[in-house]
Amino acid sequence: MANKINLKNDYPLITESDNLINKAKHLIPALTQTLAKGPSQWTDGVAPKYIRKGKGSHVWDVDGNEFIDFNMGIGPIVLGYAYDRVDEAIKKQLEDGITFSLMHPLEVKAAEKIRNVVLNAENIRFSKTGCDVTSAAVRLARAYTRKNKVVCCGYHGWHDWYISVTDRNSGIPSFNNDLVTTFNYNNIDSLIDAIDYDTACVIMEPAIFEKPSNDFLFNVQSVCKKIGAVLIFDEMWTGFRMAPGGAQEYFGISPDLAVYSKAIANGMPVSVLTGREEIMRLLDKDVFFFTTFGGEALSLAAVIATIDEIVEKNVPEYLFKQGKKLKDGYNKIAGSLGMDYTFCSGYDVRTIITFNPDVANPLEMKSLLQQEMIKRGILWGGFHNMCFSHSGDDVKYTLEAYEDALPILKKAVDEGNIKKYLKGSVIEPVFRKTTNFKQVEKV
Repeated sequence: MANKINLKNDYPLITESDNLINKAKHLIPALTQTLAKGPSQWTDGVAPKYIRKGKGSHVWDVDGNEFIDFNMGIGPIVLGYAYDRVDEAIKKQLEDGITFSLMHPLEVKAAEKIRNVVLNAENIRFSKTGCDVTSAAVRLARAYTRKNKVVCCGYHGWHDWYISVTDRNSGIPSFNNDLVTTFNYNNIDSLIDAIDYDTACVIMEPAIFEKPSNDFLFNVQSVCKKIGAVLIFDEMWTGFRMAPGGAQEYFGISPDLAVYSKAIANGMPVSVLTGREEIMRLLDKDVFFFTTFGGEALSLAAVIATIDEIVEKNVPEYLFKQGKKLKDGYNKIAGSLGMDYTFCSGYDVRTIITFNPDVANPLEMKSLLQQEMIKRGILWGGFHNMCFSHSGDDVKYTLEAYEDALPILKKAVDEGNIKKYLKGSVIEPVFRKTTNFKQVEKV
């Protein structure tokens, strides 16, 4: 079906969005429950602030403007909004109830389904958010090794053990900072410098946008084994998107523990901790990790339906194919315009567009391109998070929008005055970083 981008004006009218945000200013600190969804990441005065509904790869804001979405709920929507097979599974379970006074059979069925596709999943536990299971994995590693320190690479959530090393660590006891260190992706020496014999675990995103080089992941595993540390893969982004078995399957490497959320249930709130039985069995008695909603049945029904669809339809192959068209298409357009200061990179299932800070302010460049893509009906945050519902028409339309928008950015950069072209404010920097928080310096 052809795209029907239905904007009510040259730039979208966002009256109801503005009304809601004005109410939220007096009710909700930071205005948002998820930083990447909040107004600081969208150019004020142009971008919508609230989405009312979604179907497939399209969303509609509270003012009725329709957009092709490449954020996909900041990752969870791997099949598409309101995806029939998943929604039917949820509705069927809803008829029988949501949360019960005893365990539910879907806990067993969903665990079996995960064990069939995830390499290291000898045992499985469920929770609700990614932060839950990353923190549970760290606690489990500390109990198993009887060591204290954590070495991490990537973003792992808001809990004390991780956020203590960032620049947003107010309210966290200072001793946490002494127990956590970071290392750089694809730099095994930085890991060797950070790790010591009191290191309980190394937790890392096995892939973000950069590809591992020189057997990096296997070298990390080797260092962990040598020091006696547990290797944890944070597969919030890679799980069930790069392959049915996530990065483990894609790269052919199994960590001791792995954690998942996002794409596993196409938008329903659920997270998963998997790993070697020898470690996971500490959850029987020694390590306390229990939540009221861990066995909530609607999400477990969504897990089963989502995994079945991913496996049966070979969804990752489709995501790679469609994402490659966008990545290559963007770079071709930018190259033809002589815009060597912007580039699309990453794995084809999830790519990022970056801007060279030596040429102009990258946040200004991103804001202007965002503004012009929104004008053309693309909800654009600098990423292509692909879903199974992104059609050939979606890709074609998006590349045509880039063909219209990138010359505007080029003109603004050439004139050295990007702000002149902005209708709204410049977006703010994202807190999230994967390196350079707290690292061991060589003496």
